[in-house]
Amino acid sequence: KKMKKSKSGTSSPVNGKQSYNRRKRKMGEIAQALSVSPVDVATLRRMAISEGGLLTDEIRCQVWPWLLNVPPQVLDQEPDKVERENNKDYNQVLLDVQRSLRRFPPGMPDEQREGLQEELIDIILRVLKRNPQLHYYQGYHDIVVTFLLVLGERLATALVEKLSTHHLRDFMDPTMDNTKHILNYLMPIIERVNPEVHDFMQQAEVGTVFALSWLITWFGHVLSDFRHVVRLYDFFLACHPLMPIYFAAVIVLYREEEVLECECDMAMVHHLLSQIPQDLPYELLISRAGDLFVQFPPSELAREVAVMASSTFKDFELASTQQRPDSVLRRRRRQKQAALDSSAAKPAVAMAQPSTARRFVRLAVMGLTVALGAAALAVVNSALEWAPKLDLFP
Repeated sequence: KKMKKSKSGTSSPVNGKQSYNRRKRKMGEIAQALSVSPVDVATLRRMAISEGGLLTDEIRCQVWPWLLNVPPQVLDQEPDKVERENNKDYNQVLLDVQRSLRRFPPGMPDEQREGLQEELIDIILRVLKRNPQLHYYQGYHDIVVTFLLVLGERLATALVEKLSTHHLRDFMDPTMDNTKHILNYLMPIIERVNPEVHDFMQQAEVGTVFALSWLITWFGHVLSDFRHVVRLYDFFLACHPLMPIYFAAVIVLYREEEVLECECDMAMVHHLLSQIPQDLPYELLISRAGDLFVQFPPSELAREVAVMASSTFKDFELASTQQRPDSVLRRRRRQKQAALDSSAAKPAVAMAQPSTARRFVRLAVMGLTVALGAAALAVVNSALEWAPKLDLFP
């Protein structure tokens, strides 16, 4: 089904009381899940996914470590002293942190903000020093600052290190191959829900670069309201590491009318999609992203993503020889269809929507099976090196 925008209704005293009661009940369920031995992590994941997320930063300080499976003894460790001199990443990290002023609460005293920026630099350098296999990328600081503001330096260091070696692992490779591979999931998801939007975007040849900063910062760089950012982090931490690409897809699908009314031109469509509206119905989109993950799991999309990865370089070669873009597009589709036809038939997708409770349970269970890297689920990596190096965060 095509995704339609919903109209928000007006609030009333009755709705306000119901909302308060739901919030109170949810806080009780979270407290109960934390109090039992062993801690009920499955319930905590369900609470993080469901409407409203984890509600407060105080609760996040207690729950986020369990969602990332960080042992209590690690949380109690005091952060190491950081040596900045002769650190290969220091200059770039410093530049990015100095440009992150808008990520701090408006009205925060300069002295407090500057102190937090120093802690932000230390967390990043500390994680990179402990894990030399990780490579810093522009936008990493946008994720780290969210953890710092919610958790403080000590907890943030432990959780960011775990996140960097798991959910973010593919973004921290020396090349962007795995990151490009994850972006390749975007169009197949859109195609399954709304072929018209998919075909329009293909015809415009807009690609997926517009969603790159969304993905690698978990939307922290593009959303101005910190409440929305931490709500998404609740969701992403409780789910599979590929969930951010599903959320990117539902944003595009939600803006169907704007996209189809746009001139079918690469620059115009890219400009439209790269500007995220700040008034999105986040709870609705989170619910839809969860539904799409259950309907179209990565395992179902992996074969098509592999075909896309293997054909992208051929597309670039054809375009560079001045062939018409529409002929390149038709050839790509023929190649993709031939590859899909020759593969084993995939099981039909169940059309019935799972119940809300079942969806939360499935997402929570899937979140428990986080692999060392999101792209490892599909194994196929793109070997392209022709894309120019972009300064994505001016």
